[in-house]
Amino acid sequence: MAGRVVLGAIRTVRPIERVWRCPPYRAVHLSSALCAGHNKWSKVKHIKGPKDAARGRMINRFVMLIKNVVKEGGPNPDMNLNLAHLLEQCRNKNIPKATIENAIKNVEKAKSMSQLMFEARGPGGYLLLIEVLTDNSTRSKQDVRSILSKNGGMLSEGALFNFNKKGVVVVPGQNVTADRALELAIEAGAEDVQETEDEEDEAPLLRFICDNADLREVRASLEELGMKVMSSDSEFVPRDLLPLDQEQLEAASALIEALSDCPDVVRIWDNIQALS
Repeated sequence: MAGRVVLGAIRTVRPIERVWRCPPYRAVHLSSALCAGHNKWSKVKHIKGPKDAARGRMINRFVMLIKNVVKEGGPNPDMNLNLAHLLEQCRNKNIPKATIENAIKNVEKAKSMSQLMFEARGPGGYLLLIEVLTDNSTRSKQDVRSILSKNGGMLSEGALFNFNKKGVVVVPGQNVTADRALELAIEAGAEDVQETEDEEDEAPLLRFICDNADLREVRASLEELGMKVMSSDSEFVPRDLLPLDQEQLEAASALIEALSDCPDVVRIWDNIQALS
Protein backbone atom coordinates (compact mmCIF):
# COMPACT_ATOMS: atom_id res chain seq x y z
CA MET A 1 0.00 0.00 0.00
CA ALA A 2 1.34 2.96 -0.52
CA GLY A 3 0.61 5.51 -1.55
CA ARG A 4 2.40 4.13 -4.61
CA VAL A 5 4.89 5.61 -6.91
CA VAL A 6 7.51 2.93 -7.35
CA LEU A 7 6.49 -0.70 -8.02
CA GLY A 8 8.14 -4.11 -8.63
CA ALA A 9 7.78 -8.32 -9.63
CA ILE A 10 5.77 -11.55 -8.36
CA ARG A 11 5.91 -13.72 -5.27
CA THR A 12 3.25 -15.79 -3.53
CA VAL A 13 3.09 -16.37 0.22
CA ARG A 14 0.70 -18.76 1.93
CA PRO A 15 -1.69 -16.60 3.97
CA ILE A 16 -1.37 -16.90 7.74
CA GLU A 17 -2.81 -14.87 10.56
CA ARG A 18 -2.15 -14.95 14.27
CA VAL A 19 -3.92 -12.96 16.95
CA TRP A 20 -2.44 -11.93 20.30
CA ARG A 21 -4.53 -10.38 23.03
CA CYS A 22 -3.17 -7.50 25.00
CA PRO A 23 -4.99 -5.49 27.68
CA PRO A 24 -7.14 -3.50 27.40
CA TYR A 25 -8.77 -5.90 24.93
CA ARG A 26 -6.65 -4.91 21.92
CA ALA A 27 -6.05 -7.47 19.18
CA VAL A 28 -2.75 -7.32 17.33
CA HIS A 29 -2.38 -9.30 14.10
CA LEU A 30 0.61 -10.52 12.19
CA SER A 31 -0.90 -10.19 8.77
CA SER A 32 1.02 -11.97 6.09
CA ALA A 33 -2.50 -12.82 4.96
CA LEU A 34 -3.26 -9.22 4.18
CA CYS A 35 0.05 -8.83 2.46
CA ALA A 36 0.40 -12.21 0.77
CA GLY A 37 -1.96 -11.74 -2.12
CA HIS A 38 -1.73 -7.99 -1.80
CA ASN A 39 2.05 -8.13 -1.90
CA LYS A 40 1.94 -10.34 -4.98
CA TRP A 41 -0.33 -7.74 -6.56
CA SER A 42 1.98 -4.87 -5.58
CA LYS A 43 4.76 -6.59 -7.49
CA VAL A 44 2.69 -7.02 -10.67
CA LYS A 45 2.18 -3.27 -11.08
CA HIS A 46 4.42 -1.25 -13.35
CA ILE A 47 6.77 -4.10 -14.28
CA LYS A 48 6.51 -3.02 -17.93
CA GLY A 49 7.84 0.52 -17.61
CA PRO A 50 11.56 1.32 -17.88
CA LYS A 51 13.03 1.76 -14.41
CA ASP A 52 14.82 4.98 -15.30
CA ALA A 53 11.61 6.60 -16.50
CA ALA A 54 9.72 5.42 -13.43
CA ARG A 55 12.44 6.78 -11.15
CA GLY A 56 12.36 10.13 -12.94
CA ARG A 57 8.60 10.39 -12.40
CA MET A 58 9.02 9.42 -8.76
CA ILE A 59 11.64 12.12 -8.16
CA ASN A 60 9.49 14.76 -9.88
CA ARG A 61 6.55 13.87 -7.66
CA PHE A 62 8.59 14.12 -4.50
CA VAL A 63 9.85 17.53 -5.68
CA MET A 64 6.25 18.70 -6.18
CA LEU A 65 5.21 17.37 -2.76
CA ILE A 66 8.19 19.03 -1.04
CA LYS A 67 7.40 22.39 -2.60
CA ASN A 68 3.77 22.10 -1.55
CA VAL A 69 4.42 21.19 2.10
CA VAL A 70 7.13 23.86 2.41
CA LYS A 71 4.67 26.48 1.16
CA GLU A 72 2.14 25.29 3.73
CA GLY A 73 4.37 24.70 6.75
CA GLY A 74 7.78 26.26 6.14
CA PRO A 75 11.24 24.86 5.30
CA ASN A 76 12.22 23.67 8.80
CA PRO A 77 11.51 19.93 9.18
CA ASP A 78 11.65 20.29 12.98
CA MET A 79 8.61 22.54 12.76
CA ASN A 80 6.98 20.93 9.70
CA LEU A 81 6.18 17.26 10.33
CA ASN A 82 4.92 16.67 6.79
CA LEU A 83 8.23 17.90 5.40
CA ALA A 84 10.16 15.72 7.85
CA HIS A 85 8.24 12.63 6.64
CA LEU A 86 8.89 13.53 3.01
CA LEU A 87 12.62 14.09 3.56
CA GLU A 88 12.85 10.72 5.27
CA GLN A 89 11.18 9.03 2.30
CA CYS A 90 13.51 10.88 -0.08
CA ARG A 91 16.54 9.57 1.78
CA ASN A 92 15.22 6.01 1.64
CA LYS A 93 14.60 6.40 -2.11
CA ASN A 94 18.15 7.75 -2.60
CA ILE A 95 16.91 11.00 -4.10
CA PRO A 96 19.94 13.29 -4.55
CA LYS A 97 20.45 15.80 -1.74
CA ALA A 98 20.97 18.59 -4.28
CA THR A 99 17.55 17.87 -5.81
CA ILE A 100 15.89 18.14 -2.41
CA GLU A 101 17.73 21.36 -1.52
CA ASN A 102 16.83 22.94 -4.87
CA ALA A 103 13.17 22.03 -4.37
CA ILE A 104 13.12 23.77 -0.98
CA LYS A 105 15.11 26.77 -2.23
CA ASN A 106 12.86 27.34 -5.25
CA VAL A 107 9.55 27.19 -3.41
CA GLU A 108 8.83 30.89 -3.96
CA LYS A 109 9.05 30.40 -7.74
CA ALA A 110 6.68 27.43 -7.70
CA LYS A 111 3.07 27.77 -8.82
CA SER A 112 0.31 27.56 -6.25
CA MET A 113 -0.79 23.91 -6.13
CA SER A 114 -3.87 22.12 -4.79
CA GLN A 115 -3.78 18.60 -3.37
CA LEU A 116 -6.92 16.66 -4.34
CA MET A 117 -8.24 13.11 -4.00
CA PHE A 118 -10.26 11.44 -6.77
CA GLU A 119 -12.30 8.34 -5.94
CA ALA A 120 -12.62 5.70 -8.63
CA ARG A 121 -13.74 2.16 -9.43
CA GLY A 122 -11.86 -0.12 -11.79
CA PRO A 123 -13.22 -2.93 -14.00
CA GLY A 124 -14.09 -5.81 -11.71
CA GLY A 125 -15.19 -3.52 -8.91
CA TYR A 126 -11.90 -2.74 -7.16
CA LEU A 127 -11.52 0.72 -5.66
CA LEU A 128 -8.90 3.40 -6.24
CA LEU A 129 -7.96 6.57 -4.41
CA ILE A 130 -5.98 8.85 -6.72
CA GLU A 131 -4.09 11.71 -5.09
CA VAL A 132 -3.12 14.59 -7.37
CA LEU A 133 -1.13 17.77 -6.93
CA THR A 134 -2.18 20.32 -9.50
CA ASP A 135 -2.37 23.97 -10.48
CA ASN A 136 -5.52 23.25 -12.52
CA SER A 137 -8.08 20.96 -10.86
CA THR A 138 -10.41 20.95 -13.88
CA ARG A 139 -7.64 19.75 -16.20
CA SER A 140 -6.51 17.08 -13.74
CA LYS A 141 -10.04 15.73 -13.27
CA GLN A 142 -10.54 15.56 -17.04
CA ASP A 143 -7.19 13.75 -17.49
CA VAL A 144 -7.95 11.22 -14.74
CA ARG A 145 -11.50 10.62 -16.02
CA SER A 146 -10.19 10.07 -19.57
CA ILE A 147 -7.56 7.52 -18.42
CA LEU A 148 -10.13 5.66 -16.34
CA SER A 149 -12.62 5.57 -19.22
CA LYS A 150 -10.04 4.23 -21.70
CA ASN A 151 -9.18 1.41 -19.28
CA GLY A 152 -12.68 0.37 -18.22
CA GLY A 153 -12.85 2.41 -15.01
CA MET A 154 -14.80 5.42 -13.80
CA LEU A 155 -14.85 8.10 -11.15
CA SER A 156 -17.00 6.80 -8.30
CA GLU A 157 -17.97 8.65 -5.14
CA GLY A 158 -17.92 6.59 -1.97
CA ALA A 159 -14.64 4.72 -2.53
CA LEU A 160 -13.00 6.70 0.27
CA PHE A 161 -15.35 5.16 2.84
CA ASN A 162 -13.79 1.76 2.13
CA PHE A 163 -10.39 2.96 3.39
CA ASN A 164 -9.15 3.98 6.82
CA LYS A 165 -6.48 6.65 7.16
CA LYS A 166 -3.84 5.13 9.42
CA GLY A 167 -0.35 5.79 10.60
CA VAL A 168 2.17 3.39 9.04
CA VAL A 169 5.72 2.87 10.33
CA VAL A 170 7.98 0.76 8.09
CA VAL A 171 11.07 -1.04 9.41
CA PRO A 172 13.39 -3.71 7.93
CA GLY A 173 12.13 -7.25 8.52
CA GLN A 174 15.38 -9.18 8.20
CA ASN A 175 16.00 -11.57 11.10
CA VAL A 176 12.72 -10.65 12.81
CA THR A 177 10.59 -13.71 13.58
CA ALA A 178 6.80 -13.69 13.47
CA ASP A 179 6.60 -13.93 17.26
CA ARG A 180 9.06 -11.06 17.69
CA ALA A 181 7.10 -8.91 15.21
CA LEU A 182 3.98 -9.41 17.31
CA GLU A 183 5.87 -8.57 20.49
CA LEU A 184 7.20 -5.38 18.92
CA ALA A 185 3.71 -4.35 17.80
CA ILE A 186 2.30 -4.88 21.29
CA GLU A 187 5.17 -3.08 23.02
CA ALA A 188 5.06 -0.15 20.58
CA GLY A 189 1.27 0.25 20.79
CA ALA A 190 0.52 -0.65 17.15
CA GLU A 191 -2.82 -2.09 16.05
CA ASP A 192 -1.45 -4.47 13.40
CA VAL A 193 1.83 -5.55 11.87
CA GLN A 194 2.10 -6.69 8.25
CA GLU A 195 4.84 -8.67 6.58
CA THR A 196 5.70 -7.41 3.10
CA GLU A 197 8.67 -6.75 0.81
CA ASP A 198 10.48 -3.73 -0.57
CA GLU A 199 9.13 -3.10 -4.05
CA GLU A 200 12.60 -2.55 -5.52
CA ASP A 201 15.02 -5.03 -3.91
CA GLU A 202 12.49 -7.51 -2.40
CA ALA A 203 14.03 -7.16 1.08
CA PRO A 204 11.57 -8.14 3.84
CA LEU A 205 9.78 -5.28 5.58
CA LEU A 206 7.42 -4.91 8.52
CA ARG A 207 4.61 -2.34 8.42
CA PHE A 208 3.28 -1.33 11.82
CA ILE A 209 -0.25 0.07 11.54
CA CYS A 210 -1.57 2.46 14.17
CA ASP A 211 -4.02 5.26 14.76
CA ASN A 212 -2.88 8.48 13.11
CA ALA A 213 -2.77 10.22 16.48
CA ASP A 214 -0.32 7.58 17.75
CA LEU A 215 2.08 7.69 14.79
CA ARG A 216 4.89 9.63 16.47
CA GLU A 217 4.60 7.61 19.67
CA VAL A 218 4.68 4.25 17.85
CA ARG A 219 7.64 5.36 15.78
CA ALA A 220 9.54 6.53 18.86
CA SER A 221 8.74 3.27 20.68
CA LEU A 222 10.02 1.15 17.80
CA GLU A 223 13.24 3.16 17.69
CA GLU A 224 13.67 2.67 21.45
CA LEU A 225 13.19 -1.07 20.86
CA GLY A 226 16.15 -1.02 18.47
CA MET A 227 14.32 -0.92 15.13
CA LYS A 228 15.59 1.27 12.29
CA VAL A 229 12.62 3.22 10.96
CA MET A 230 12.64 3.53 7.16
CA SER A 231 9.54 5.70 6.94
CA SER A 232 6.52 6.83 8.92
CA ASP A 233 3.51 8.49 7.34
CA SER A 234 -0.25 8.50 7.02
CA GLU A 235 -1.66 6.09 4.44
CA PHE A 236 -5.06 4.92 3.27
CA VAL A 237 -5.42 1.30 4.35
CA PRO A 238 -8.28 -0.70 2.73
CA ARG A 239 -10.93 -2.11 5.06
CA ASP A 240 -11.42 -5.14 2.78
CA LEU A 241 -9.43 -6.51 -0.14
CA LEU A 242 -10.95 -7.64 -3.44
CA PRO A 243 -9.34 -10.77 -4.97
CA LEU A 244 -8.63 -10.61 -8.72
CA ASP A 245 -7.43 -13.33 -11.09
CA GLN A 246 -4.36 -12.98 -13.30
CA GLU A 247 -6.21 -11.50 -16.26
CA GLN A 248 -7.94 -8.94 -14.05
CA LEU A 249 -4.61 -8.09 -12.39
CA GLU A 250 -3.01 -7.38 -15.75
CA ALA A 251 -5.88 -5.05 -16.67
CA ALA A 252 -5.62 -3.33 -13.28
CA SER A 253 -1.87 -2.96 -13.74
CA ALA A 254 -2.38 -1.29 -17.13
CA LEU A 255 -4.88 1.16 -15.63
CA ILE A 256 -2.69 2.07 -12.67
CA GLU A 257 0.36 2.43 -14.89
CA ALA A 258 -1.56 4.82 -17.15
CA LEU A 259 -2.69 6.84 -14.13
CA SER A 260 0.86 6.96 -12.78
CA ASP A 261 2.05 8.38 -16.10
CA CYS A 262 -0.25 11.36 -15.57
CA PRO A 263 2.03 14.22 -14.43
CA ASP A 264 -0.40 15.43 -11.75
CA VAL A 265 -0.85 12.05 -10.02
CA VAL A 266 1.40 11.64 -6.97
CA ARG A 267 0.00 8.57 -5.17
CA ILE A 268 -2.55 5.83 -5.75
CA TRP A 269 -4.13 3.45 -3.24
CA ASP A 270 -6.19 0.35 -4.07
CA ASN A 271 -7.97 -2.54 -2.36
CA ILE A 272 -6.72 -5.23 -4.75
CA GLN A 273 -5.53 -8.67 -3.71
CA ALA A 274 -4.09 -11.29 -6.05
CA LEU A 275 -5.77 -14.69 -5.93
CA SER A 276 -3.19 -17.12 -4.50
